[in-house]
Amino acid sequence: MMRLLGQFLKENKRNIFLYLGISGIFFVVFELYGTPGEPVVYGASLCGSWLLVYGGYEFFRYVRKHRKLSEALQRAIIVIDDVPEPSGLLEEDYQRLLEVLYKEKLELESKERISRREMSDYYTMWAHQIKTPIAALRLLIQTNEETEDEEKRSLVREMKMELFKVEQYVEMVLTYLRMESMSSDLVLETYSLDDIIRQAVRKYSSMFIMKKIQLDYEPVGRQALTDERWLVFVVEQVLSNALKYTKKGKVSIYMEGAFLVIEDTGIGIWPEDLPRVFERGFTGYNGRRDKKSTGIGLYLCKSVMDRLEHDIRIESEVGAGTRVYLGISRPTLHVE
Repeated sequence: MMRLLGQFLKENKRNIFLYLGISGIFFVVFELYGTPGEPVVYGASLCGSWLLVYGGYEFFRYVRKHRKLSEALQRAIIVIDDVPEPSGLLEEDYQRLLEVLYKEKLELESKERISRREMSDYYTMWAHQIKTPIAALRLLIQTNEETEDEEKRSLVREMKMELFKVEQYVEMVLTYLRMESMSSDLVLETYSLDDIIRQAVRKYSSMFIMKKIQLDYEPVGRQALTDERWLVFVVEQVLSNALKYTKKGKVSIYMEGAFLVIEDTGIGIWPEDLPRVFERGFTGYNGRRDKKSTGIGLYLCKSVMDRLEHDIRIESEVGAGTRVYLGISRPTLHVE
């Protein structure tokens, strides 16, 4: 309240100076004409009393208007009808300007919403349509898997690996589109962490074999209150990155305290890139050098883990590998 009073006095200092100036002129004139001091003091006290009453009323209106505007600003959507009535011509001008800007804001939001929905519909349709040629390619590959020609078999293995990557990118697009409605799609239950890990490992089993990367995993025997589908997606993305940037060696999956750790022996991440790895579109030095990174995978992982109220962090050393820590614990709810 004292801050509001100080602001009110600051905004009305011109009127206060005007009143003091006029009062000073009257005192000087009365003094020059030899007017007795008692009626002057009495008149000044009456004027001062009136000034306090009028100033108090204006301050009350000032506080009420400030609170009403503050409440309007705190709402997610500001309704123009919530703005207090103007008390003068200038305030009417400001409110007319505000109404024009408010209508333009609604029009822009409507256009953006329509554009975003159209783009989402298009990419959803594209992602589902692309599955048809992917399925056809997979069928063609399967028909050539039994060939005895070693060169063709090697080519088939390469084709399977590249087709797998295409499927991953398509799935990433669908996940990106589903992110907006993720909150309404969550099903929080207690799941076996080993079941979630096995689903992700099973999906990438062929990649482990083709790249001759060793998997070091023993059942962790832990439970997690989470959404199974979304956490599986995160583990899959981390495994995808581990396989993508590991030429030889192994990928280890183990528990460290309350964290599920996925560690690889890959090329690692430069120290200056680590703080930005979760930014959308950021690829880093190694990603730009190998031209394999889209800058979307870890961004999606971070977004999903935040909405699941799980932690995720990364430690890495260039040339020695990367460790991704997935915190599976959730804040404890205390019932009162």
